[in-house]
Amino acid sequence: MKSIFTLMIAAVLITACGNSEQTYKQPELINNNELTDIQWIDSTRDLGKVNEGQMVEVVFRFKNTGKKPLVIRGVHPGCGCTVANPPAEPIAPGAEGEIKATFNSKGRPGINHKEIDVDANTNGTQNHKVSFNVEVIPQTQQQ
Repeated sequence: MKSIFTLMIAAVLITACGNSEQTYKQPELINNNELTDIQWIDSTRDLGKVNEGQMVEVVFRFKNTGKKPLVIRGVHPGCGCTVANPPAEPIAPGAEGEIKATFNSKGRPGINHKEIDVDANTNGTQNHKVSFNVEVIPQTQQQ
């Protein structure tokens, strides 16, 4: 009886811990007729050097080159040190929009490469990546 209980506990732990990676499932589009096109003006940014502890703002610009309104359905930073915000409203055909993000450099000394996944109602792929690089100068080296 004791060994059966031990095996059951082991099986539960293996099952619960076996898939520790979070998987992100992209939302389904309701209607393919609502797809449009996006052109990234700034998909990669180099922010240079900043002092550790600074909050660094970065903006990624894009243009709706399609014929339907462009809806940024979600933005998903790669880690908790970055917070990103999609535009509040759809971007009209021919118009430009921005995704604004803030990077917290506290506890991140050295070179940092951060990515943000962007979900949009676009032809081809609905998942895009934007990224930035920044070198954080540790507090001990600041003058």
